[in-house]
Amino acid sequence: MVAGREQQDALLELLNTTPVVNGVVQDQLADLEAARSWQQAHGGSGTAGELRSLVQVRDALQDVVRGSRPATSLAPLLKGVTSLPRLSSAGVSWELDAPAERRMAVETVMAWSALQETMPGRLRPCTNPECRRFLIDRSKANKARWCSMAVCGNRMKARRHYQRTRDGAAE
Repeated sequence: MVAGREQQDALLELLNTTPVVNGVVQDQLADLEAARSWQQAHGGSGTAGELRSLVQVRDALQDVVRGSRPATSLAPLLKGVTSLPRLSSAGVSWELDAPAERRMAVETVMAWSALQETMPGRLRPCTNPECRRFLIDRSKANKARWCSMAVCGNRMKARRHYQRTRDGAAE
């Protein structure tokens, strides 16, 4: 499976549903109505079972991307999932066979896997230690560090400037 831009964006949006707001981690999927809306906007059914699977895969993938859990920890999330061949005049395509309530979660893991294969190292956490968001670096140089240059990038640059100025004044 090759993750297209839409699948990559959905993966990133799911990973970024636990931002820090005013110093406190917020779970944007904790409100059931907001979660249902998010699920439906991303092709899901909006059921409670689907939400449980999404939260489980989100939390696991956040840890995997941050390096605090091995990728093999995702294996239980894929238990009982198969891929079936479908033959047409265009050739062979593969169709995911997963329980309905786990389909979105499984597709998220598949999108992560495809991104790891096609763009290794491009999905990473923001380098602002006070931020919990992630980024996909699509730049040619692969040097992006912040989820948002306007927010985290500006804050980190301002801090470094302040530190340099303060250190220079102390000498």
